[in-house]
Amino acid sequence: MPSRESKRPRDGGVRGQGVNGHPDKLCARCGRPFSWRKKWERDWENVRYCSDKCRMGKGAG
Repeated sequence: MPSRESKRPRDGGVRGQGVNGHPDKLCARCGRPFSWRKKWERDWENVRYCSDKCRMGKGAG
């Protein structure tokens, strides 16, 4: 039976370059990595949270 290697990078799952050449970020609340999204296009530099739940202070962590 072939070995089941993970498709995640060896750095723990955080990729250096995400979608469209934008770097991935870590959420300031829960610490999870998240990628660039079209809706954040104009304000990607200031995006700190992965979701509204984390932004409102209700996320894990």
